[in-house]
Amino acid sequence: MTIHYHGTPITPNNVLETLVGRNFCVSFHRPCQVKIAHQIGQSVMLDNGAFSAWKLNKPVQDWQPYYDWVDYWCRYVTTWAVIPDVIDGTEKENDYLLCEWYARIGHLRQAAPVWHLHESFDRLLRLYIGYDRICFGSSGKYSQVGAEDWMERVSEAFDVLQSRLDLAVPIHMLRGMQTVKMLFPFASVDSSDIARHHNEVREKYGRSAVDMANRWDMQQCLPTWEMQSNAGKQLKLWG
Repeated sequence: MTIHYHGTPITPNNVLETLVGRNFCVSFHRPCQVKIAHQIGQSVMLDNGAFSAWKLNKPVQDWQPYYDWVDYWCRYVTTWAVIPDVIDGTEKENDYLLCEWYARIGHLRQAAPVWHLHESFDRLLRLYIGYDRICFGSSGKYSQVGAEDWMERVSEAFDVLQSRLDLAVPIHMLRGMQTVKMLFPFASVDSSDIARHHNEVREKYGRSAVDMANRWDMQQCLPTWEMQSNAGKQLKLWG
């Protein structure tokens, strides 16, 4: 079953508390609700905030505060963290951050690296073999989730994994809640949809944050991948 991580902060706190028993994504860029998420959630994904830094054009210079934060909250065995990354960086830059992670925080099974869609499939395979979970991150010409180029690239990535390996390693799609309607077998996805829009949806349609969460959580990705000819060109929405 696909795990849906709902991004925070979902404000005010009493709205977040109506989502008891859900799965939450807490960004280091806005960590104010991390304690509540652990008190009421089934599991928590700790995001490194690289997307926010990228959008603000303020590259992270020192990741040590994030390492310390992760080290504390990953005492919960159901919590996992995204290893620091540079969204439009080179493979060398992102491999360096993997090395720094282990130098600073040591081995932590509750950690997942990011394979960026503009990176090589060789790096994808290295990460897939070496980790218990990996994340796909939209980047470069593939930065728009669901666009034609994006669909083709993700299809090719799954074709590569399917042709060389089994698909036992869970793959998380960053900012990918909408992909639950597509043909991709993501084990988990996240989105800030509720955090950003619950007030508007309540005012316009009378639907609560719980209604929004139910709408997402009832949608599941397919369990397996079928090789695509003409990858991405003829993909249809599922359901």
